Amino acid sequence: MATTPVTRIPVTILTGFLGSGKTTLLNRILTAKHGKRIAVIENEFGEIGIDNELVIQADEEIFEMNNGCLCCTVRGDLIRILDQLLKRKDRFDYVLVETTGLADPGPVAQTFFSDDEIKEHFRLDGIVTLVDVKHLPLHLHEAPEAKQQVAFADRIVLNKIDLVTPDELAHLEKQLRAINAIAPFYHTQQSNLSAEQVIDIHAFDLDHKLTLEGDFLQKSLPFEWSATYHLDTGDHLLRLEAGPDPLMGLVLLQLDTHSHDESGTEHGHEHGHEEDKECDGGMHDALHEAEAIAEIVFGGIGTAVRQGGVIKPGKILHKLILGEDGLTATVRIPAHGNYALFTQHGLDEFKGYLEKEGAAIEPGHIHEHGGHTHAHTHDESVTSVGIEERRELDSKKLNAWLSELLQSKGQDIFRMKGILNIKGQSNRFVFQGVHMLFEGKPDRPWKSELDRKSQLVFIGRNLDRDALNAGFRRCLA
Repeated sequence: MATTPVTRIPVTILTGFLGSGKTTLLNRILTAKHGKRIAVIENEFGEIGIDNELVIQADEEIFEMNNGCLCCTVRGDLIRILDQLLKRKDRFDYVLVETTGLADPGPVAQTFFSDDEIKEHFRLDGIVTLVDVKHLPLHLHEAPEAKQQVAFADRIVLNKIDLVTPDELAHLEKQLRAINAIAPFYHTQQSNLSAEQVIDIHAFDLDHKLTLEGDFLQKSLPFEWSATYHLDTGDHLLRLEAGPDPLMGLVLLQLDTHSHDESGTEHGHEHGHEEDKECDGGMHDALHEAEAIAEIVFGGIGTAVRQGGVIKPGKILHKLILGEDGLTATVRIPAHGNYALFTQHGLDEFKGYLEKEGAAIEPGHIHEHGGHTHAHTHDESVTSVGIEERRELDSKKLNAWLSELLQSKGQDIFRMKGILNIKGQSNRFVFQGVHMLFEGKPDRPWKSELDRKSQLVFIGRNLDRDALNAGFRRCLA
């Protein structure tokens, strides 16, 4: 009789660049009181294997894969070791795989999709990536393995936080979030996590009742921060101090057309407070439209603004160039009214603010956008693309598109996951993918018609956002 998903043995993959603290975390898990019997598989790089000797010897089974190259050979080694474990499965109920610091975790994850026997008896519970926050910035832009480890992660452990300043940590977080928009962060010193934060997290398990709702998918946007302002006609000043980046993208859009005539009489409010309420009620829609415009404008070339330069509202991307003392620029407002300011980074990171005649102007609505793709000014080849859509999907069109996409771009798609709203189906359809391997199945029923929507995210290298969006839209019913 086939093994049911309930009895499959869970597996956690621990990965992270050299010196990130994987073995320290492994030892913490092995000595914790979690009641599990854990088998450990070590994948080590080098002529002499020593990681096995660094792991605390308890009652756990320790296995080594010493070639250190996560490719087809290691997948074969992993399958062989897992087969050995099945012969003594009465002695353990969980598996931890610790990869070498120079490893791409993709092939290990693929093992649990590609081999039928392994898929029948084991389930991939999650991929936990450790980050040495002090030293990873030195390797992030030159070591593809480091980016891949972050991209594949279901949990990202920011370790050694005592060795960096809060600003350095925040800067690194933004870079990592640009690579992986959905994995939660954990802050630690000396890999001090509880076992419950690493094992049995069901982050890579379709048979568990998935909880990919709420903030699972934060819309990927090229700006981190936006706010609304009520501004008078005339010149204002934008003041920024030096911050984590020497450049700052900015777009300013007008949300309405309230204006003053030469006599100073304000138009647009002849009906008093009732009309004010109507304007406020429509602000959300206006801001939503402005956000869509700003997203497009941020994809343009941009106009340089240096110290003393001028910022004008409209479909203009301003590239603010900050010096050692920051930047002060004139914001020229042609008509009294409501405006939306969109910035590539949060103004608080630069102690930034708007002022008029020496008085700071308080913003109205403030929104900090998570999961942006174009973080800072680095040319990142590994990014994430999120898609959200309420309209129903045609299952045949969707299958055809995913098949074509994975055949042509599968090597560049490290991870994909999400929930799909299929026409004619009363249940959510959930899926996970690793490179060209894909697994999906119906999940629980939708709570209501209002809850029905598709949310999916792609994480990988050289992702074409426009092409992915266009291909997805072709699948609409």
